[in-house]
Amino acid sequence: MAAAGRDSEGEGMSRPRIVTPVTPELVRGAIELEATERGVRPHRLPAWARTQWPDEQLAMAEAQPSGVRLAFRTTATAIELEVLATKVTYAGLAGPPDGVYDLVVHGRLVARSTSTGGHLLTIDLTTGAHDLRTGDVGVVAFDALPPGAKDVELWLPYTEAVELLALRTDAPVEAARSSNRRVWLHHGSSISQGSAAAGPSSTWPALAAAAGGVDLVNLGFAGSALLDPFVARTLRDAAADLISLEIGINLVNHDLVRRRVFGPAVHGWLDTIRDGHPATPLLVVSPLCCPIHEHTPGPSAPDLTGGGLRFVALGDPAAAESDLLTLSWIRAELASIVRERATTDPHLHHLDGLELYGAGDHDVHPLPDQLHPDAETHRLVAERFAARAFAAGGPFDA
Repeated sequence: MAAAGRDSEGEGMSRPRIVTPVTPELVRGAIELEATERGVRPHRLPAWARTQWPDEQLAMAEAQPSGVRLAFRTTATAIELEVLATKVTYAGLAGPPDGVYDLVVHGRLVARSTSTGGHLLTIDLTTGAHDLRTGDVGVVAFDALPPGAKDVELWLPYTEAVELLALRTDAPVEAARSSNRRVWLHHGSSISQGSAAAGPSSTWPALAAAAGGVDLVNLGFAGSALLDPFVARTLRDAAADLISLEIGINLVNHDLVRRRVFGPAVHGWLDTIRDGHPATPLLVVSPLCCPIHEHTPGPSAPDLTGGGLRFVALGDPAAAESDLLTLSWIRAELASIVRERATTDPHLHHLDGLELYGAGDHDVHPLPDQLHPDAETHRLVAERFAARAFAAGGPFDA
């Protein structure tokens, strides 16, 4: 698998670096790899889907490789990944922290690192304007790893898009052997993409996948879980042994959908997924607790007045009984839809999001920006999801 060439930067180090191109055999969790002039760029939507609605928010989210990792076997004690990242910051706020890369060996997180350089995308939340400043290639480095053969996963950041240029190691690598584990395909919002998780292997879906012993494909798209038909078709066409859908919060955030449309849209989504996965266990997860939108319609809006980023609900609570969506209404409707369909679809299941994070949890683990969970809450949600989905008798019980 490794190229025969040596990297000149390895001179003077304990062992020269072997340069290995990043090929599809090394990548897990991506829907597609786009070839670039110097390497590859992971995508979580296929090219045909990305052209159907060229939305900047969705384009940014799907190119941020949440759940994507390089998987290989090696005796290397030093690993370097050359990347060109696109980092995101917001006008008026402090610059972004560098994206986190997690090194997992034999299923255990052993190190975290970041890359310097990269492009910088600045977004003005008040106007929607985008400004892109180009930057330099960076290197993510891990060293002093234990000797001997190792099964390695290098998880890519969920906060920034990355172009993968080269993998450099001080010993040859080969693609990871097939694990024969079931593939879990998950779709959701920024909460599923990662929001404020500690690192890419610590998002709640990644932690739940580790607990359940499955391989994760994470199609959580920040701000973009909007029942887009092309996303449903992507789920339909992707290989999967298990499927879950976190539905609701982004529909309220954007105030895009009315009650008349919501039910038929959910039915259409489930119909499309069932066209490709007629008997695959399919779990519909309703929204987690978010007090600003429990009984208040959207849209949500950023609030920078306190010096940091917080979100507020702009909807009128008095309009909650009209045709507008709230999280409490969505939960009841999703439960009804699944209950109705499950009479003829025994592999369809429902999980109330309040069982993962409810009002009582918010008192103990409040949402820092009123919308997104913090790192500890990701761990809490993962533990509860695994206990309900992967346990004996659960919808994902092996």
